[in-house]
Parts: sequence; structure tokens; C-alpha cells
Amino acid sequence: MNKDFEMVIGLEVHAELKTATKIFCGCSTKFGAEPNTQCCPVCTGMPGSLPVLNLQVVDYAVKAGLATNCTIASFSKEDRKNYFYPDLPKAYQISQFDLPLCSHGWLDVETEAGSKRIGITRIHIEEDAGKLVHVEGHGTLIDCNRCGVPLIEIVSEPDIRSAEEAKAYLQKLRAILLYTGVSDCRMNEGSLRCDVNLSVRKKGSDKLGTRTEMKNLNSFAYVVKAIEYEFNRQVAVIEAGDAVVQETRRFDPATGKTSSMRSKEDADDYRYFPDPDLPPICISEEKRQELASQIPTLPDERKALYQEKYGLSALAAEFLVMRKEIADYFEAAATLTKYPLIAANLVNSEIARLTPEEGTVPVAPAHLARLADLSGEGKLNSSMCKEVLSILFKEDQDPDALIAKGGFEQVSDEDLLRSMAKEVVASSEKILADYRSGNKKAFQALVGQMMKRTKGKGNPALIQKLLKEEIGE
Repeated sequence: MNKDFEMVIGLEVHAELKTATKIFCGCSTKFGAEPNTQCCPVCTGMPGSLPVLNLQVVDYAVKAGLATNCTIASFSKEDRKNYFYPDLPKAYQISQFDLPLCSHGWLDVETEAGSKRIGITRIHIEEDAGKLVHVEGHGTLIDCNRCGVPLIEIVSEPDIRSAEEAKAYLQKLRAILLYTGVSDCRMNEGSLRCDVNLSVRKKGSDKLGTRTEMKNLNSFAYVVKAIEYEFNRQVAVIEAGDAVVQETRRFDPATGKTSSMRSKEDADDYRYFPDPDLPPICISEEKRQELASQIPTLPDERKALYQEKYGLSALAAEFLVMRKEIADYFEAAATLTKYPLIAANLVNSEIARLTPEEGTVPVAPAHLARLADLSGEGKLNSSMCKEVLSILFKEDQDPDALIAKGGFEQVSDEDLLRSMAKEVVASSEKILADYRSGNKKAFQALVGQMMKRTKGKGNPALIQKLLKEEIGE
């Protein structure tokens, strides 16, 4: 990353809403059906067909707005956004322009650099387009099943300054949408995808650079890679004395590079105008309060609770609440152990690593709680906990029986470990000399030899204590 420049990023996130039927007709929104089996004259744009708004779409959008600290408009409308593209049968998309449903919100995110608030400009409802399927040797086919699937578009302020912040924002936003139940957020199915608007400028400058937009990124990893590549590309263009072109670009996961798709349109190019077939959307204060009462405990509330109750850091608590099912699992285990902080660390490391994104934890909360107790009591070290958990993920069983059968219990015999420490120190003159000359990392080599002698079962804290005694510290 070039240290003389900074990136300025705003994200446009599209989330398909979890309704049973589409936004303006009764067709199913179920994913994976045979092409063109879930469409009708309304969603395929047949002449004379009339849209009827699905009111659950409005309720879900308002809930998303309330959960992201937005102001909910008492009066908003739907507009036609005109552009011609093969997957848009009507040649316009029903969306919202100057009067969105939700506006002026924000999210707080945690990164290694600390906490940051990122503004949300607006959340508006719109319909999804169809899908083009490119078949080699046969041309391009169109599947209209996705036409009319309800979306909310969540537009952030250009407050993001790194790929890490962008990822944290997306993860937090996804968590909120899942907690509220308005979207399933399955990025692999396209129900959550992101457009990245990025520009660069000299550090210390207030002037925004020319931005590019990278379309339809559907994984956190792709977002990070696309941002890092595009930042370096734009810096290289500027340092070569050329001008960055405002355009829409495509990210190729195979190469890790972005490439030009088309020149970027402005609002004027879309010729927005109010849809004459749809009445305004009016939200009363009573309706707003009713929907607010349906919103469950959100990630930030859980995060604050975990920090206060269990002494977790802000970053650890943030990571824990990003997936509701994982947070639920942790809470169940935390009530059963004397060492909830150890349980939290195990959940954030091994449990999160081993659990598929859309999967559930196959280990009973009581079994995780028992592992936390054994670790806290000094009977299991961290590497052994990981090994036991990997076995429990394959076949959940009583941890005590597994540990007894597999010989996993930690070696904490002080006399035995002291004898080993004497031998290690006596046979490690060069390592000891390096350590005494100021190379503090050399001490870990001594610890490593002890762990090797105990086949990974030694008590790490006791090993370090005994080694330091042997070398005279």
C-alpha cells in the first residue's frame, strides 16, 4: 500500500429480502428453481401488466432502517430508473430516487485500529433484475426468475478508509440483517452483494479523487482483494501523470485484478420519474413503533453485555456477535462454565474456524463448557483443546471420556517438568547465549523443545516458569 495516498470508499450493498413472494406480484422468490418457472406478466414487463406493492417489503425495509439508526420517512415514493439491459425486461427498474424510505443512519465497527462510526446515507427498496447465463458455444440465455425479487439498497457515506474497515462494515451490516430476519444474506446465492465506490487522494487533502465502481462482489475476501488492487492501480495511474477515469469495473477473482466494463452513469442518465402505477408509501408513527417493537436484541447490545459481563475486548466481543447462531451458542455454553472467557476464546478461534458459514455447531454447548473448565483448571492446554474440539466436530461425545481414552490430559507434574527443563537448558548453549544477548525470541525455542519432549501435553505456563528458574531469572 502506498503510504502517500489514502483511499476513500463508499459501499452500496444490495440485500434480497426474505419474503415468500416478489415485490410487485405473487411469484415465488425461492432460490434454485428451473429457469423461467417463477415469473409472470408483471415481473417480465408485459404490456398492460400492473404492479401491486408487497407490504411486507416495506416492513422489512423499515426494520433494516431502524436497526441501522436511520430516520424513517413518513412519506416516500417509488420511481422508475430507466436503462436498457437484456436482464431488465421492462427496460426500467422500479426503485426510489429523491425520497428514500430510510436515511441518515450509521453503524459502529471494530478493527485492529479501534472503533469507528460509518454513516449510512440511505436505504431504499427496489426490484432485482433477471440473470444472464453465458453458455459457451450457445450464446447468452436469460433467466427471469430473479426479476422482481425485492431488494433493499444500503448506501454508506464515503467514510471507509481501508479494506479492513470495509470488511468490518459489511460483516456488521450482514449480522444486523440476519438478527432482524429481513434477509438470509447468502452471499453464495447472490442475496447479499456489494458495489465498491473507491477513489484515492493525497494524504491530508480534503479534495475527493475520481471514483470507480466495482460491481457485484459477493464475498468478504473478494471485497478486500478488489479494494487493495484498485487502490494500487489508481495510485499508479496518478503517479504516471494520467487521470483516473470514472467508470464501472469488474473484479476477476481468478486474477485478483479489476478491468473496465463501461463508463459510469450519473443520475441524469437514468431519467428517473415517479412510477405512475404506484401510490406513495406512508409510514405512520404508530406503524414505526410497532415495527421497532419487533426488532430483537442487536449485535451492539450483545457486544456491550459481553464486554461488561465477561471482560471481553471490544474486538473479541464484536467478532463473537457477528453470527447470531454463534453468539447464541456461546451464551448457552457461558452459563455452564466457570471460565466463560476461555469459552469465548475457543468460540472465536476454533468454533468459528470449523463451523461453515451457513452451518450450525455440532458440539453441545455443555461439552464446550467442560473443555473451558478443564483448560481453566490447567488440565488441558490450548493445543490439546483444539485437538479435542476437532474430534468433537466429527463425532460429538463426552469430553472427559474422550480425553481419558486419548491420553490428552495436560502434563503438570512439576518434578518431571523441572527435570526436563534442566536437560533442555544444559543442551542448548547457543540458544541460551542468543537469549542472554537480547534475542528474546530464543526463549520460545526452549519452550518448543519442552513441548516436543512432552508430546505437546506440557503445561505452557509451568514450563515457562521452570525454564526461567533454570536460566536464573
